[in-house]
Amino acid sequence: MRLSHKEAGKTGKVPGTLHKKHTSGLVVHPKMGRGVGNLLVIFQNPCMMIQDNNWNRFQNRCIRTMGKEDCGVTIKDIARLAGVGVATVSRVLNHHPDVSPATRKKVMEVVEEQGFEPNCNAKHLKQQVGTTIAILVKGTQNMLFADLVERVQRKLREAGRETSVYHLDEEDNEVDFALRLCRERKPPGILFLGGDREFFARGFAPIQIPAVLLTSSAEGVPFRNLSSLTTDDAEGGRLAVEYLLKQGHREIGFVGGHNSPTQVGYQRLLGARDALAAWNLASDRRELWEPCRYSMADGCAAARRLLKRCKNVTAVFAMSDVIAVGVMRAAYEMGKRVPEDLSVVGYDGTPMADYLVPKLTTVRQDPEYLAQEGVKLLLHAMEDGLTRPVHAIAPPQLKPGESVAPPKPGC
Repeated sequence: MRLSHKEAGKTGKVPGTLHKKHTSGLVVHPKMGRGVGNLLVIFQNPCMMIQDNNWNRFQNRCIRTMGKEDCGVTIKDIARLAGVGVATVSRVLNHHPDVSPATRKKVMEVVEEQGFEPNCNAKHLKQQVGTTIAILVKGTQNMLFADLVERVQRKLREAGRETSVYHLDEEDNEVDFALRLCRERKPPGILFLGGDREFFARGFAPIQIPAVLLTSSAEGVPFRNLSSLTTDDAEGGRLAVEYLLKQGHREIGFVGGHNSPTQVGYQRLLGARDALAAWNLASDRRELWEPCRYSMADGCAAARRLLKRCKNVTAVFAMSDVIAVGVMRAAYEMGKRVPEDLSVVGYDGTPMADYLVPKLTTVRQDPEYLAQEGVKLLLHAMEDGLTRPVHAIAPPQLKPGESVAPPKPGC
């Protein structure tokens, strides 16, 4: 129904308005009626009267409604198609760690198939834009990262900054997630705790906000808004194996990490092999390395496979402290005592290492230094503008415990 100024005068109604009784029709805004063109709006439901000063709000509402009709997929639909509850879908979308990898994969497959875009609430987005720094934690069982997150959040809070923490599986692509986060939440900066250099090289270009990668190096990745701070992982691996060699061990096994040159576990393995080569020992014996995920359960299973395959192994270098816990459990289950029958060295230097029995020998990273300097790098880039990236490497420290002893005579 077209309601002109003249008709409005006769009816006493406001020009360009629609009343409840109208369920469809033409609405012509007074400012649009003179040579500008008419706006056709088809109403499927009764609407309240639209006053002149509410016209922009009405237009936006119509546009949002049409968008919803086009998409049609809600979080309830995702839950139904994935065969899980709405709360589970919410936890997956918000990257809570208490979701099994199989369930997470199933939900995300449905999300991708349906083209579902989470976090579309405009009010929530408006509140989040430009205020909350994102912290992306890669790996749900990394105890070093748990310590780092607490320190980073405290330092950012002291600087008057809000933070949001997102936990990713260790095999997820953290750069793809950050890109989606930039579109949906628009954080002013990102701190990555862990990451794969290859993912950054391939996909970081669209991200234009300041970012800092902690515990992995981004040196050589050509982005001026990406800095990094890490421990020298190759040197840490060298220190661990050199310590075992000095104790008399020659058959040394390795547990953890993946066969990718861009990941920290592989760098630690390279350093370990350098130590073997320096002692004129074979450094490329593939049977002595058992890769696995960074968890106690996976470390335990990997150690069992290694020790069954290589019965002469007298020491194991685990690529993290949580893996080392799994190695010690596997040794116990196989009737081996630590350190009498099997010496174990971990990596990270987490507080847990001091409370194991025996106390774990480990290669320590400095979480206070990483947190403090990482936050400084990010805030400097955010507050003073992007200048050039900084890539720093901190030295590791061998921290002797009670889990290493000389091998038995004849071993």
